[in-house]
Amino acid sequence: MPSLPTLVFMAFFFLGSLVAMFQNGFMVTVLGREWARGRSLPTGDIIVTCLAASRFCLHGMSVLNNLLFVFGFCPQVNAFNIPWDFANTLTFWFTGWLAFFYCVKISSFSHPVFLWLKWRISQSVPRLLLGSLVIAGVSVSSSIVGNSKLGPLIALQISSGNDTLADRVLVAHRLIFLPHLLLVLSVPFVLFLVSTLLLMFSLHRHLGRMKESRLGQRDPSTQAHTMALKSLAFFLVFCTWYFLSIVIILMKSINFQNLWHWVWEVVTYAGVCLHSSILILSSPKLRKALKMSLRKPC
Repeated sequence: MPSLPTLVFMAFFFLGSLVAMFQNGFMVTVLGREWARGRSLPTGDIIVTCLAASRFCLHGMSVLNNLLFVFGFCPQVNAFNIPWDFANTLTFWFTGWLAFFYCVKISSFSHPVFLWLKWRISQSVPRLLLGSLVIAGVSVSSSIVGNSKLGPLIALQISSGNDTLADRVLVAHRLIFLPHLLLVLSVPFVLFLVSTLLLMFSLHRHLGRMKESRLGQRDPSTQAHTMALKSLAFFLVFCTWYFLSIVIILMKSINFQNLWHWVWEVVTYAGVCLHSSILILSSPKLRKALKMSLRKPC
């Protein structure tokens, strides 16, 4: 029986995950409905829609996995780890592309590479998103092998009392598949990190120019920088934390009855939930839809 603090953090985790699923489902519904009506969505909204859909699935799979483990359905957890890995990989890539898109469209760099990217980015986004789907599909193959083949083997060895052999199989699995998984997640994380830092530098340089010319800080370019940084700079810490937590989870086994596991889950997914809130509040379209839905009589 879990301790009282563990039960409290378990409750926080499930409540926060439900709130996050509602947020991302709201974004997908609003933007997807407009997309389905034949209206042309801005490129940034397309990325946000895909990111919200992947996060909705990620939170759903996380809740399902934790519930299955809590109620003793351990073999079923291995099966649902596969769609979780797929949604997690997509979330990393879509987050990276969103930061990259903001950096290219908003930053004021005059380098020819940035000018070329600024001209091509909107047309390239559909291919980038499709490429992310392909990468996630290829990378999840390692999860299929690990969860459907090695997972039951480890469980069988543990149930038979052969913990030494189970440990060797687990170590072999990590040595074979971990480098591949870490590479797939590291590339979009570095893309997100570099894009966010470049956007910060662009804002700092732009504000310096505005101060020198005494034009103030309320021009459209500054406001665009600030709006993007609200959603990116704030999430930078949480994205780094989330990436490190995934690495640690992959490197060691998880004890679902441990208090610190649930503390980790609450803090990690709370950051993702807060970023979803910022995406809603920073979008006039989503903000308007939220106000209209709140004003509707029950």
